[in-house]
Amino acid sequence: YKSYLRMALYSKQDIIQKLNMTLHEEGGYFAEVYRNTVTMATKRAGTDRSICTSIYYMLTDTRPIGIFHRNRSNIVHYFHLGSALTYYIIYPSDGRLEVVTLGPDLDRGQVLQMVIPGGCWKATELEEGEFGLLGEAVVPGFDCRDRDMAECEELVREFPQHEAIIRKFCEGGDGQK
Repeated sequence: YKSYLRMALYSKQDIIQKLNMTLHEEGGYFAEVYRNTVTMATKRAGTDRSICTSIYYMLTDTRPIGIFHRNRSNIVHYFHLGSALTYYIIYPSDGRLEVVTLGPDLDRGQVLQMVIPGGCWKATELEEGEFGLLGEAVVPGFDCRDRDMAECEELVREFPQHEAIIRKFCEGGDGQK
């Protein structure tokens, strides 16, 4: 309990420094903390992937948006510290938009962890607070060849029913990176 209270005293700059985080091209900050040396064969470009990777990811009040992108692997997201983060997930199979809040307030419907299936488009927003820190585990492990950054106009053509959300969270839209 005392250590949790002490963690609450950290600022976003403290966390960026202590976790050796750098700017992430999707928005926010990240640090890769684990990459398993065991690999597995896939049918993806370059074939072999680490069986699992893990990162810290953080949005801040000055970088509050993670823009739409998708990964071919499943990603488990774990809330760690700070304010809640809202996820906007578009399922390509049926075009459904799901909004999930990753955070500590279970009474308000927030969740401590969630899985985003590979192939889904996702964007993230810190709606309030100085920062929201989470962890991500990717299986098979992350490889930049497995990620697609959204092209705003293409995504709007594919999912016109979600145009307002897509434009808000696309690079070059109202959002920022």
